[in-house]
Amino acid sequence: MAPDTVRARFRVHGRVQGVFFRGSMCDEARRSGVQGWVRNCRDGTVEAVAEGPRPAVDRLIAWAHQGPPGSLVTDVEIEWQPPSGELTDFGIRR
Repeated sequence: MAPDTVRARFRVHGRVQGVFFRGSMCDEARRSGVQGWVRNCRDGTVEAVAEGPRPAVDRLIAWAHQGPPGSLVTDVEIEWQPPSGELTDFGIRR
């Protein structure tokens, strides 16, 4: 694991389900070289874990503040965690 590796768990609020948010986030994360996962939550939010180089994770979080066309993000809660090194790809969890 590279020394600049970070891990963030974040929850995205707003109109973020039913607008291809998870699929778009997967595409964005893979382009950036970020590992982790994203899933819809029962309360209507989207939760994600992203791990990778700090600049790449920061870009993904910045993207999450905007989301894909059709979404309307009202808040992004971020919790920084110690990186685990266990993630190898970025995917959608159910």
